[in-house]
Amino acid sequence: MLKKVLCFGELLLRICPDPKGNWLNSNHVPAYIGGAELNVATALALWNIPSAYLTALPENEMSRQIKTYLEEKRIDTTRFCYEGDRTGLYYLAMGTDMKNAEVIYDRKHSSFAGLRKNTINWEQVFEGIGWFHFSAICPAINEEVAEVCKEALLMAEKLGISISLDLNYREKLWKYGKPPVAIMKNLAVHCRLIMGNIWAAELMLGIPKAGNFMLKHKEFCLQQAEKTSKAIQHYFPACEAVANTFRFDRGEGIQYYTTLYTDNNLHSSREYNAKKVINKVGSGDCYMAGLIYGFHQNHSAQEIVEFATAAAYYKLFTPGDSTAMNADQITSRLNQLL
Repeated sequence: MLKKVLCFGELLLRICPDPKGNWLNSNHVPAYIGGAELNVATALALWNIPSAYLTALPENEMSRQIKTYLEEKRIDTTRFCYEGDRTGLYYLAMGTDMKNAEVIYDRKHSSFAGLRKNTINWEQVFEGIGWFHFSAICPAINEEVAEVCKEALLMAEKLGISISLDLNYREKLWKYGKPPVAIMKNLAVHCRLIMGNIWAAELMLGIPKAGNFMLKHKEFCLQQAEKTSKAIQHYFPACEAVANTFRFDRGEGIQYYTTLYTDNNLHSSREYNAKKVINKVGSGDCYMAGLIYGFHQNHSAQEIVEFATAAAYYKLFTPGDSTAMNADQITSRLNQLL
């Protein structure tokens, strides 16, 4: 039996009021189950990778409904912590992304934000786990949660579990007096796979990018991706692979491609262009899941970056925070393009 991938992070409810305010008259506001790490777990379960998820929720009927919903998606929820009084929320209109200035977080004093060191038995949590994934959103919540992350990473490393990190940067969350780089460098040192982009690497790991950055020149972007990846592996020797995404807005559409640096080689994906996308939330999480999926399946580096990029691109046309496409559907579309 394959060991499971465990994703750790805060489960959030995403509320989507339309930007024109019509919800005030219609009394209809779509809501989705989300959270970066849950989106990864959901994709992996859909792609037949044994998937587990650890979060903290209050002990109430809504939490029980959420647990059942996730179990129906074949996500192992047995490691959930039940404490505190509330589930975190965020408000964001459909079609915008998490970097949008209009995103509103309502997650202070949530169950997850209340996690503390020495309260989770990580050795027990990691039974049957072969891969541990978290994102930079977790330590952005507060310093106590950052220490919980460190506690988890030390045990995962001790047990020989592979660790992945998504350098999600959420400016509105880093509010407890320490810059991201002061926290994230201490966590990234344990990670085998680090995913993000060249801007996040600078903000969160202190890896500088070129001063005059020519975004319109793809070759320049690829060169910078290689430089950033090499620097990350130099300063964080446990890191065996670095992935970078490039998603540039083009009006209502995007230009999208990615890279994966491993074994001293840079692998770049095919480029995708769309005139219009419907939902930008969760695309990066889907890409992260695609990377884990490829490594879990022992695919070649080029196969990994192509699958992950295709999965992320097609997520842009799916409502909700997680992908709805299975692995065969993604592979089939990819094969039609190659």
